[in-house]
Amino acid sequence: MLCLARNYAVASSPFAQTLDQLKQVVTDALDYARSKGASQAEAEVSEGCGHTVSVRLGETETIEYHRDKGFNLTVYLGKAKGHASTGDFSPQALRDTVDAALNIARYTASDDCAGLAEPDTLATRFPDLDLYHPWDVSVEDSIALAQRCEAAARAVDGRITNSEGASLSTQVGHFAYGNSHGFLAGFPTSRHSLSCAVIASEGEAMQRDYWYDSRRDVADMDSAETIGRVCGERTLRRLNGSKIDTCQVPVLFEAPIAASLIGHFVQAVSGGSLYREASFLLNSMGQQVFSPIIQLSEQPLLLKGPASTAFDDEGVATQEREVVRDGVVNGYFLGSYSARKLGMQSTGNAGGSHNLLLKSTAGNLQSLVKQMGRGLLVTELMGQGVNPVTGDYSRGAAGFWVENGVIVHAVEEVTIAGNLKDMFQQIVAVGSDVLDRSSRQTGSILIEQMTVAGN
Repeated sequence: MLCLARNYAVASSPFAQTLDQLKQVVTDALDYARSKGASQAEAEVSEGCGHTVSVRLGETETIEYHRDKGFNLTVYLGKAKGHASTGDFSPQALRDTVDAALNIARYTASDDCAGLAEPDTLATRFPDLDLYHPWDVSVEDSIALAQRCEAAARAVDGRITNSEGASLSTQVGHFAYGNSHGFLAGFPTSRHSLSCAVIASEGEAMQRDYWYDSRRDVADMDSAETIGRVCGERTLRRLNGSKIDTCQVPVLFEAPIAASLIGHFVQAVSGGSLYREASFLLNSMGQQVFSPIIQLSEQPLLLKGPASTAFDDEGVATQEREVVRDGVVNGYFLGSYSARKLGMQSTGNAGGSHNLLLKSTAGNLQSLVKQMGRGLLVTELMGQGVNPVTGDYSRGAAGFWVENGVIVHAVEEVTIAGNLKDMFQQIVAVGSDVLDRSSRQTGSILIEQMTVAGN
């Protein structure tokens, strides 16, 4: 068995418990559950801490300290399930939690698909994915970094007259998960982020925009000055926007929001949506859902990855796979329960997807704007007008109008509309301007045609 993570339980550890102590809590709870008659059981215990600061117009607005812990237990009496949780790790509290879960199971209807993951699907290899990089930064230094970020944004141009502030957050956590099949593992993680949002005005017009970065390791994060400068520049370029006439034109989704299109696909081919028949992509396995240029992979073992893990929330081993190949759906996102409902096998996605990467097919954003020729570059989406059952898509949008491959003016107060089935099929390019700060990584996405509702 390979080492899951470096030994981090040192004197300077921010945690009150070691990983071994968390594992012991899980072991004790599972042993007690078995002794009380549970046919199966699983438990997870976690601990986290950190702080968040925010500043506005150079002044400190909030300082928040975070320290939390939790214990979650699920037991099965045959095919009846009970669940309970607590934040108290004392032996009596843990026993009471197990008893509560068992009492719930006694009054729960039996479900043929309920139960732990199959033993032969559980992870047995635990590589070190380099997910834990604590940042020993004081609150005072955190405030100074947020102030530098905001100052850089405000210094971009005199028309940046106000600010929604800058925020810095640093968090670390660790957990252990185990079940009555004998699985027991856990690891520590870290997450650090810095964000800024400012307001620009010219005459009576006002616009806002933001920028941020988020990393496992602060050494990989953009500087406070870079994040602030990008925030200021993005805000400034939105001034003097106008509506446009209703038309049907190509639409280019800028990389920061293009990931939302991947999110709609993930929701549609996830187990819960499929077995409830609440998806516009029912029975899509092996079907041509996207343009043939689309290659979407899941890479759960990326070093420092935002959603990297060797096992999912049920202990099932994760694996690299091609979810979409040449536009054809090659895999769903299933946990054990949904897999049984569908007569399939778990894909190691209990708890969600793990680092989805959409392969680039074209150059940077500027080259995609030139390729589009005439159309709408969308940089912000508003509203929730997406129907996951039909695929109908209608959202408020803002961005820039493009003529002859050149941005000519900002656009505001428009709606873009289509159907996700058509939109996926009409993807003509994926840019190389990939942002790797989130678990769904894609460059800008160019769609051949959508309806833009304006004047």
